Amino acid sequence: MKTLLKNAREQKGLKTREVAQLLGIDQALISKFESGTRKPTREQVIKLASLLEIDLETIMVAWLKEKILYEIGHDEFALKALLVAEQEIRYLSQPANKKLSTTLPKILDEIDVLKTKLDSFRKFDSFRIAQALELEYTFESNRIEGNTMTLRETDLVINEGLTISGKSMREHLEVINHHEAIAYIKDLMQKNMPINERELLTVHNLILRGIHPEDAGHYRKVQVMIQGSSHKPPQPFLVTKEMEDYFIWYETNKLSLHPIVLAAEMHERLVTIHPFIDGNGRTSRLVMNLILLQHGYIIANIKGDYDSRMHYYRTLETAQTKNNKEDFLLFIAQIEKESLERYLTIIGQ
Repeated sequence: MKTLLKNAREQKGLKTREVAQLLGIDQALISKFESGTRKPTREQVIKLASLLEIDLETIMVAWLKEKILYEIGHDEFALKALLVAEQEIRYLSQPANKKLSTTLPKILDEIDVLKTKLDSFRKFDSFRIAQALELEYTFESNRIEGNTMTLRETDLVINEGLTISGKSMREHLEVINHHEAIAYIKDLMQKNMPINERELLTVHNLILRGIHPEDAGHYRKVQVMIQGSSHKPPQPFLVTKEMEDYFIWYETNKLSLHPIVLAAEMHERLVTIHPFIDGNGRTSRLVMNLILLQHGYIIANIKGDYDSRMHYYRTLETAQTKNNKEDFLLFIAQIEKESLERYLTIIGQ
């Protein structure tokens, strides 16, 4: 920045004394700014830009860069800190995060009231109830992706080990795999294991096991398109970096966001990256529900009927193509609220 200031001053034909007089700044400070031995304040930078006709963005970027280098330039963790800071800045700068309607906070408050009520009745939890709800979750999550098994057929495959006539081997495997993936995220929850790349790839491996064995638990190496969506996922050579940023974002925000918002964000961000050849939706919903379970909530079961599925897809599309996540966050919050209300009704509370 020092060269930028000096060159601009000389091009204007001004002496340091004249700049100091025009800005009401000590002449010695102007000399120190140009030698790099003193850093101007933000207000001084703006005044210098105006007087010397320097592009404001150019000089502000140079000023901020020098501030960052001064603070962390020689620290061994500087690069990692910058990556984390970049993710947080990107998140805070998104329009959907600047101003949400009052609807979302209201629903989150209602959810927390329901959760508090649920916490006081945990003794009424039943293995059979949990088993039935997890069965419904497997049925609905697979139905979203086109699986034609009925709820009863899903039950027979999981709990009776039966083969359903007229249903493909893939549909049977989707049911079995999803059931086992639920068991896996519940085990992670009980062990208080954080979501990380290894656990994510394990979940995906379970989802595609026996269906696409060569792709199960691996990021895609080809470009993919999302049927019925105008969103174009990143090129395959960008996926690894996008996923690194994904986990950095999680570590940065996991303690500051409401758990419902955190879970919904992790769902939307993962399915937007679309890091896998197949199984992105199921894996994203499992990651979301792992986070919800870790925070004491229950599984948010998105229904697979046509109307629910279309609503789900529309809110995702808005988040992905219009950089506005509010509808999707509201959708997930409403699903969790309804799931809590139903659970409390089932246990008679």
